[in-house]
Amino acid sequence: MSTFIPADPAALAAGIEQADVEAPAAPPAEPPVTNDGFFPDIDPVTLREAYRIRDAVTPARLREAIITSIITAGDDLAAWAASQKAAGYATLGEVPSPQVGGKSRLVALYGTAIGSYTRAQLVERQADMDLTGQGQRQVSDLADTPAELRRDAVYAIRAMLGVGRQTIELL
Repeated sequence: MSTFIPADPAALAAGIEQADVEAPAAPPAEPPVTNDGFFPDIDPVTLREAYRIRDAVTPARLREAIITSIITAGDDLAAWAASQKAAGYATLGEVPSPQVGGKSRLVALYGTAIGSYTRAQLVERQADMDLTGQGQRQVSDLADTPAELRRDAVYAIRAMLGVGRQTIELL
């Protein structure tokens, strides 16, 4: 789509002509995914940037993955959230927590859980989303990525719950 830019009087006086120029395409609108009121809403644009989710993933597909991630994290945190609500905290941001990077540590951890779960789902279902145009990474290189992303999400949730990261296996 061409956008007409009106002539600049100074440019016209200098003999410089202006023509129609191609306006950059605006990215599709991606409204926030609303959450349950206790946990924060998730901004797909911010998540897309933070987790390097390419434009090949449509806004609808990203939204679906975010919703599934919110449900998964919500299930993991349901009892904890209920206890926080019973203690009088209406939102996750109100729960006492140290500030990190200008926001609540708990809100940051929740964002990490949602972002990691979301990217794990997308990588599993759309394996080429992590490849560059030149295909520099092979799909086989991505085999552990969903597991690592889920691990990161679980670590974030466990940190919110105040539970350690140890995994003990019986041999």
